[in-house]
Amino acid sequence: MNVDDVSPAGASPNQDDIQLVQRLHDACQRVTSELSKVIVGQQQVIEELLITMFAQGHCLLVGVPGLAKTMMIRALADALSLEFSRIQFTPDLMPSDITGTEVIQEDKSTGQRLFKFLPGPIFANVVLADEINRTPPKTQAALLEAMQEHQVTVGGQRHRLEEPFFVLATQNPIEQEGTYPLPEAQLDRFMFNVMVDYPSEEEELEIVRRTTTDVQASVSHAISAEEIRELQRIVRRVPVADHVARYALKFTRLTRREKGDVPEFIERFVSWGAGPRASQYLVLGAKARAVLHGRMYASCDDVRAVAAPVLRHRILTNFNADAEGIKPDDIVRRLIDVIPSEEEAIGGSLPEVFRSADAG
Repeated sequence: MNVDDVSPAGASPNQDDIQLVQRLHDACQRVTSELSKVIVGQQQVIEELLITMFAQGHCLLVGVPGLAKTMMIRALADALSLEFSRIQFTPDLMPSDITGTEVIQEDKSTGQRLFKFLPGPIFANVVLADEINRTPPKTQAALLEAMQEHQVTVGGQRHRLEEPFFVLATQNPIEQEGTYPLPEAQLDRFMFNVMVDYPSEEEELEIVRRTTTDVQASVSHAISAEEIRELQRIVRRVPVADHVARYALKFTRLTRREKGDVPEFIERFVSWGAGPRASQYLVLGAKARAVLHGRMYASCDDVRAVAAPVLRHRILTNFNADAEGIKPDDIVRRLIDVIPSEEEAIGGSLPEVFRSADAG
């Protein structure tokens, strides 16, 4: 029997847990069904967006123009019954254009002048940061506090953001002139870096059919904000066996060449590896994916499924990789091949590179 075919540590989920997981699974099926009314294909992208949301993370979508990234996010907000706000990032955008500002307002009854806070577009449940790399670092940094702390500070006053809160940013990978690459600190705030690829021929034909008629499809509300908050709590309660957590840790720790005892291709192609936040997101992503698939436990398969979106923006490749056309996704695929399977991780023979890590 495969170790992933049973719940971790022999635990038996109670009936309440099973019902809660089934609720989340059914909710995601409803959301996916609603999105399919306006979005053709992109099933993996939609699943990764849902994993990010139910794991309480933020997502960066990278793809060329015209792949319906903005439409997908807007439709997702509609399906989740959430307040949506779009910020079009431009070189002249100021931090206050995002967070809001204070204005002087006169009380007509007393004649007293007071400062009043006018909330910016960041005060929404789903915030689309469109073409986030087109604005200077000062404005990009305005998102940092909101993304990490779920609050903004204006005029010395803290203003909490309403939950649930997600930042979904888009980025164009082919046009770099006049752009401001995101600093590593801000990239690390995004749980997933999702690659939006071209549709297949049949999918593109269906897109043309749908968008060249006078019939406009609409998305209905599938779940409420309160249900989303409850479902997020369910994901946090999903158990993870020690061998699955250690399996996730290996993906992160084996990217750190300065620590030594790493595979040869890491030494050759990687400058800097992923930090502890990657380990956290690998486990959280595995939990959310497990529940989306109707399971109350996370497996090594779930970790492998989320490894690329978690790690691709946290692995910095070097000149050797650029010269040979090696991308972070290639590094992740090689790690999947070289890291021992769950059977080996539990009690089988380990390659030399892993023995010192497991000895402690």
